[in-house]
Amino acid sequence: MVERCFLMEKNVRSLAKSVTWRVVATSTTILLVFFFTGNIVVSTSVGALEFMVKAVIYYIHERVWNMSNFGREKLRT
Repeated sequence: MVERCFLMEKNVRSLAKSVTWRVVATSTTILLVFFFTGNIVVSTSVGALEFMVKAVIYYIHERVWNMSNFGREKLRT
């Protein structure tokens, strides 16, 4: 029998995932805004605001999903 281990994510892991994802996604936003405007000040301003707002939203999203049992299996012992 294959042994399975189901671990709950700690808050710090969700926080770390949200920050690293936001760095990648915000860099994309900054590049796109710069491409369309040619203005680095506008690009970084939009990126900074987007980073903060979406990091909070993503963290909340992760915590809500972590409370859900959707797609999880219980170990049968």
